[in-house]
Amino acid sequence: MTQLHEHELARERAYPPRISKFTQPFWQALSEGRWITTGCTACGKLTFPPKAVCPHCWAADMAWSEWTHRGVLYSWTRIHAAPSSFESETPYAVGIVDLAAGVRIACRVLDDGNTALRIGCPVEIVVLKYRDGPLFAARVINSKQS
Repeated sequence: MTQLHEHELARERAYPPRISKFTQPFWQALSEGRWITTGCTACGKLTFPPKAVCPHCWAADMAWSEWTHRGVLYSWTRIHAAPSSFESETPYAVGIVDLAAGVRIACRVLDDGNTALRIGCPVEIVVLKYRDGPLFAARVINSKQS
């Protein structure tokens, strides 16, 4: 699979995720620029966030796999009044992304103010490299980025 684009951020994450022994492979892969999740070996469906049991067929036969990081923006909004831990980052965009792999995720949408965010526009998942670890976000793909 393709290496994810990375965005260096010279600060710590405002609200770091809880990393468990089970989710460690996801966070390690993300720090290496790879997009992985769990998929059910019984029914073949992917899950995100990663899960130990399939929410579709309830099988416990989950396996890690790398998958496409491209999709389309299903919905989005701009946050102007944020919780105190994110207040310094306002305004910022968040959205729902339908990934080509068939999974719908919620995440930050990178927005430099010059990008037209619109429903249905192509996006890709990118790694936000903070000083204390990675997070992921979506960014609009334009012809210059492909």
